[in-house]
Amino acid sequence: MNNDKAPFSRRDFVKAAALSGAGMMIVPRHVIGGPGYTAPSDQVNLGIIGAGGKGKQNAQEFLKLENVNISAVADPAYYWNLADFYYRSEAGRGPVVDMIETQQAAKGNTKRVAQYSDFRKMMENASDLDGIVISTPDHTHAYLALMALKMGKHVFCEKPLTHNIWEAREVAKVTKETGLMTQMGNMGHSTDGIRETVEYLRAGVIGEVNQCHAWVPAGRWLPGLKGLPEGKTNMPIGFDWDQWIGPREMVPFHENYVPVTWRDFWDYGCGALGDFGCHDLDAVTWAFNLKSPDTVQVFPAGYSDSKIAPYGEVGYFNFSAKGDQKAMKINWYSGGLKPDLHPALPAGYAYPARASMFVGSKGIIINDGSGRKPQVFPESLRNNIKPPKQTIARSTGHFQDWVNAIRNKEQSSANFEYGSRLTEITLLGVLSLRLGGKLIQWDYENMKAKGLPEADQYIKEPVRKGWEM
Repeated sequence: MNNDKAPFSRRDFVKAAALSGAGMMIVPRHVIGGPGYTAPSDQVNLGIIGAGGKGKQNAQEFLKLENVNISAVADPAYYWNLADFYYRSEAGRGPVVDMIETQQAAKGNTKRVAQYSDFRKMMENASDLDGIVISTPDHTHAYLALMALKMGKHVFCEKPLTHNIWEAREVAKVTKETGLMTQMGNMGHSTDGIRETVEYLRAGVIGEVNQCHAWVPAGRWLPGLKGLPEGKTNMPIGFDWDQWIGPREMVPFHENYVPVTWRDFWDYGCGALGDFGCHDLDAVTWAFNLKSPDTVQVFPAGYSDSKIAPYGEVGYFNFSAKGDQKAMKINWYSGGLKPDLHPALPAGYAYPARASMFVGSKGIIINDGSGRKPQVFPESLRNNIKPPKQTIARSTGHFQDWVNAIRNKEQSSANFEYGSRLTEITLLGVLSLRLGGKLIQWDYENMKAKGLPEADQYIKEPVRKGWEM
């Protein structure tokens, strides 16, 4: 079987040389190592699916760890220039494989990294892989995670864990059934700051907490968009559009969809809330065991429709007390929108661009960005508090935690069972947005939006033939 390794340098590719049809034979790991070859007992061998900007960053993080090897990369795109996006880099399977081979060679591993445009072909040859790292657009997360879990692979998957609520439930179910080690890519979950915040909140440092505000500056990547792109544009060399589309219905290729800008389109991404909700709603969900809101309503700010996300958002999540879930109200803002300044704040204070604020009966806590240390206000309270006792174990790092889980067979704290819960809360807000800001009265047990049959198409989305989960 051939893989998709290009037989020329990235520089040649950038100069628009044609892709060669030649390939290289994929040889199983035990054959490469010779008769009787076994990996070191603590080595973890990974395959990367998704080699865009985030996939490249994730690969870089795993390459920093001891006894972690990356032996295969799959992505529909050979090359992306991400200079105009926050990644400020080159990516795609060609540059990412070059990077991995260079860094692994420096540590004495000179084996070639298998390269695929079709991740399913990679999985056919995955017998030597211990874990799969998924850093693809949101709409393919569940398909890939379920495939990997059912093949007995440990899985790391970017956030949101899935693109719809049915998928989140299904991934959680299969994770529990398989007992495999999983980790969602909400990196802030592994910081000391978020753990301190949860401890402060649970210890009652600011009194009884009943409200949380979270805001992010993110807006739509293509702010002038008034509908789907019209017509089609030239396909990048070495790009498999059919693979990228995955479970969605085929549409003509247009440069507005890729890279990164796919987040603007409901079929592939989930807007700002889907991008940041699993980060910035993490602390409140974790601290107060949130699971099932009674109602959710998120209003679009700026143009949006059934196909494209708005520029900004203002939303409200209401949780009643039930079981170990605390009563809580969450207000969400994006696109530069923020709450009113709280009276506990000092004169001249300006909110950071991105933060969470917890409102208690004695004062407030603000996190400047996801996972930062808790800042207590008013100052009179901050100057007289005693930091609470540490009750949550500190992390060895988000990526190391997952690798340790694989080695020790003990789940890390950002595992898929927790991640699916956090994702479902986030996606309920996305559901309201996709319905134009309608109020969702959520029936958790039956996975239904009461009185809104039109929501069913988004709770469990239809998939293209051949991509059934």
